[in-house]
Amino acid sequence: MNKTICELFAGVGGFRLGFDRLASNWQTVWFSQWEPGKKVQWAHDCYVQHFGDSPDVNGEFHTGEDISTVEKKNIPDHTLLVGGFPCQDYSVAHTLASSKGIEGKKGVLWWQIRDTLIAKKPPFVLLENVDRLLKSPAKQRGRDFGVILACFAELGYSVEWRVVNAALYGAAQRRRRTFIFAYKNEDTKYGKDMKGISAEDIIKSQGFMAKAFSIADTEDFKKTTIGTDIVEVSDKFSFAFENAGYMTGGEITTVKIKEKEEKPITLGEILQEEADEKCFIPTDKMSKWSYLKGSKKINRTAANGHQYVFSEGPVAFPDPWDRPGRTMLTSESTLNRSTHVVADRKTGNLRLLTPVEAERLQGFDDNWTNTGMPDRMRYFCMGNALVVPMITRMGKVLDTIIAAEK
Repeated sequence: MNKTICELFAGVGGFRLGFDRLASNWQTVWFSQWEPGKKVQWAHDCYVQHFGDSPDVNGEFHTGEDISTVEKKNIPDHTLLVGGFPCQDYSVAHTLASSKGIEGKKGVLWWQIRDTLIAKKPPFVLLENVDRLLKSPAKQRGRDFGVILACFAELGYSVEWRVVNAALYGAAQRRRRTFIFAYKNEDTKYGKDMKGISAEDIIKSQGFMAKAFSIADTEDFKKTTIGTDIVEVSDKFSFAFENAGYMTGGEITTVKIKEKEEKPITLGEILQEEADEKCFIPTDKMSKWSYLKGSKKINRTAANGHQYVFSEGPVAFPDPWDRPGRTMLTSESTLNRSTHVVADRKTGNLRLLTPVEAERLQGFDDNWTNTGMPDRMRYFCMGNALVVPMITRMGKVLDTIIAAEK
């Protein structure tokens, strides 16, 4: 089986870099990266500077365009479809033209993945999303992930998922993300081999995720079923998904697992010896930073007139050197509560992370985004990225799976 990859919602290339670091002959045959509403496609241009552009089967280049306008049949064939897609509202309804058709909200990018699965039928799929995907929406817990599982089941895939805290597996950031691994049941040796293993054993030790991210312990397993009528799932399905699970043939097994921790990289280990003066916090801004990072109770009034007290606890200020960093957001480096603030290694004065340190938090090479984009976009792209070493870990398991395929 060829080791070929199609990378959707590619950002600055975290999936590709993770697989390239394996040096095991993975080839990315096509990618797509488009940021809506942006005149300059900084992430796409950064990706191309590192890896070059990718023509489709007609020799045309559409990698920097809205994926919804791309004809999926023109994407080159691939063994593995990957992508870090946004968490959105996945509710659907029947189309007016046919009760069998479905219609989701415009711009919801899961349907572009589904269209690619239908058109290209990749044997394997690896996706990344935020951890709240398993719980959303608040009014119908688990519906959105249920819609995704129903789509996979309808197309003949089995699915494993796992919420991974990167810091517990040797990374420098406490970043929790949901990883989804799917494979064709009938078109892969792996799929046929998995049929003889119980869902519990797949989750605990024998499956893809357990081999990539060791488990220390599990709680009680929960089970339910899901149909392939996606509209019905959207209307009625609700389930309390845990941080690990498996679905095959519409049978869902899920369990809360405790991760087997490894030695993390600390924030202090990724700090540069010297930082640009513009990273330091001016004296006249220090009180604002202290307020944002501190605990507070604020009287507020809701739209319906209900009065309540908004409260939040303190955030470490500055961030400690002896722990991994907190989850980095796209707003990193701006004046807000979530931005990291550290004591400078050389002067001890408080400052923001440098763009290089932001890259290190995500496991990218130094100056990966130093491709002509402004610093604010370098932080934005890193806040959108995934932790690259987590991809390399999963890639090692995929190497063994692909080696066994005919």
